[in-house]
Amino acid sequence: MDGRVKPGQGDLWFLMILTPICADDLNEALDRFAARLGEPAARTAFSMIRATSPKRATGRAAERDWCAALDLARRHGVAVHPTGTYRAFNWDGAALDGDTEAYVILHEVAHYVLAPAERRKLPDFGLGPGPDTLDRASAEQAVALPVQEREADEAMASLLGILWEAELGQPALASFLDQNWLEGLERSAASHFTAVLSALIDRKLWSVP
Repeated sequence: MDGRVKPGQGDLWFLMILTPICADDLNEALDRFAARLGEPAARTAFSMIRATSPKRATGRAAERDWCAALDLARRHGVAVHPTGTYRAFNWDGAALDGDTEAYVILHEVAHYVLAPAERRKLPDFGLGPGPDTLDRASAEQAVALPVQEREADEAMASLLGILWEAELGQPALASFLDQNWLEGLERSAASHFTAVLSALIDRKLWSVP
């Protein structure tokens, strides 16, 4: 569920980075992105993200992150299926599949928070199948939004999940890169980030610490 999702991409955000950046060039690219952020809130949000690791957690750290993500889900009223439960969707209209990575859980919780009551009853929140969706036909039939609105929802869920990662001390920068927030670095990346952040702030889903 890509912060720069294109029509038809759906949930390919963690399968590939559109424009990979080698490790030696990362700091320079992040500096250039930061320099294009004019709004104080955007600068603060990005500073929080940048302060985290660009690498996914492993081992005990990954387990701690997973537990923290599930705790956040429950605090937002999101039901979670018991571990080991077979599910055809990350979200089946009733509860979350918790047998996945922390950042995926946070992303799905962000979708839950963004979705009105009627879309919370639909598999994959009525946004179409994701990469883990096994019953893809049912997810396609449940699509409830036109492409442009799905793109907007995906962008907000992506950024909200990343901000939660940063607040929890998880590798938010890894998600920021995986979900292609630097795509269009010389053109629209910073303005896109600022616009999506403003939408989250307007909806009172995030505030500057």
